[in-house]
Amino acid sequence: MNTGKRQKEIKKNERRAGVLMPVSSLPSACGIGTLGKGAYEFVDWLAAAGMKIWQVLPLLPTGYGDSPYQSFASDALNYYFIDFELLEEDGLLDKSDYADIEWSNDERRVDYGKQFTHKIAILRKAFMRFNRSEKAWQEFLCSKRYYDFALFMSLKIRFSYKVWNDWDEPFKKANEKALQTHALEYAAEIEFWQFTQFLFLKQWNALRYYAHGKGVSIMGDMPIYVAYDSVETWKHRKKLFVLNRKGDAALRAGVPPDAFSEDGQLWGNPVYDWKKMKKDGYKWWKERIGYAFSLFDIVRIDHFRGFDRFYAIPEDAQTAKEGEWRNGPKAALFADMKSYAIIAEDLGVIDDGVRKLLKDTGYPGMKVFEFAFNGDPKNEYLPSEYNENCVAYTGTHDNDTLRAFIENMGKRERKAFMERLEEQCLQADTAYINETVEDDCESIIRLLMASKADTVIVPMHDVLCFGSEARLNAPSTVSNGNCKFLFVENDFKKRKAAWLKSLAEEYQR
Repeated sequence: MNTGKRQKEIKKNERRAGVLMPVSSLPSACGIGTLGKGAYEFVDWLAAAGMKIWQVLPLLPTGYGDSPYQSFASDALNYYFIDFELLEEDGLLDKSDYADIEWSNDERRVDYGKQFTHKIAILRKAFMRFNRSEKAWQEFLCSKRYYDFALFMSLKIRFSYKVWNDWDEPFKKANEKALQTHALEYAAEIEFWQFTQFLFLKQWNALRYYAHGKGVSIMGDMPIYVAYDSVETWKHRKKLFVLNRKGDAALRAGVPPDAFSEDGQLWGNPVYDWKKMKKDGYKWWKERIGYAFSLFDIVRIDHFRGFDRFYAIPEDAQTAKEGEWRNGPKAALFADMKSYAIIAEDLGVIDDGVRKLLKDTGYPGMKVFEFAFNGDPKNEYLPSEYNENCVAYTGTHDNDTLRAFIENMGKRERKAFMERLEEQCLQADTAYINETVEDDCESIIRLLMASKADTVIVPMHDVLCFGSEARLNAPSTVSNGNCKFLFVENDFKKRKAAWLKSLAEEYQR
């Protein structure tokens, strides 16, 4: 199995550009993006557009609220992304196994309920036809890489998908004798969940190898926290997290009030016990980052400021207003990883401690264009203020689209915005056209491409100048729109690819 593995070290001063596209949003006949035809065609489109980076969102199985940031495991892979046509080519499925299923009543929206109902059942059919004597499979089983995830999922099924803290007592406490008995009784179920990971890796590694052949690197996304209902919290509660005697999160993660939310964001994830982690040199975290680089060429770590100080909210708090800041591991965690191709998501409440952390690690932070317009002529998110060691974005997966950002402005606010945008374009000596909102979007993307930032990433919905209907995520909400938007084949115009390529060539990206 060829992993297409590349160096994970940063290439300094390399100007490049890319596109943010979640795998889940790729065009697909099965209701959600997969690692099949749509993914390969997107890589071709990126190459034609002169883009060197494909940024994805976490590849983790979706949990609460259908979010990949609330997964059952920090290192598992989302079986919804496994492509059926590729399994058909492998002789594991027939077309009739999946062709007649109605995956969604809206070609632009993922229906996760139908994915849950149908996808796993079809994968079980593939498992029944799979040759389990295959050498690669036996080696995979022996590695036990995803065994804990598979064990956890088999227990979720045994206990009707309840949160682990509601399981029967010996299983809740991960009693070894009880787990051994369970493993014998549920051996086939455990193997099935390992099988989902085996299939994903086979398809992912082939896709990544193909992308490398087209000159495209893949940037992954690592949530800083794990979900409460996860294999890590269940099995490593005493070593990694701050939990009470009952096993509940004594402190919950989140952020104080900010531009996204007046009450702050109460994520609910358990916070890490950094004092205990320090005793073994942050082994779990280092292994987690190493694993990420077995999948990706570049890794963006979400909520990077949490390594300097993290926001801890009491378990009985109703909103994130009641939390407090506590010290994290700071740069000590990254002492032997300073050359790694890590992108630090340094958004939100940024203070001198966070700035020092970025300086100590040397990692590039993020500059988001949509954050630049608070009236401050020296706002750090204005393109004129960028330095080379940063990644410039029009917006992130958490922001509304660039088009919506512009269209939702009041008349006076929009006039001030246009004046500042024109000033920025004049300073950068780039074209400023504002006859339509599409012109505005293209002027902004051109402006970022012309900036000093070594790396520029544009979400696909901004490349296409889509409105709010294409928003990927609304932070700290359980929304019907989160992680559900789907692109269709007709969205990927050759004209847009040619335009992006012209920008990449003009600005030496």
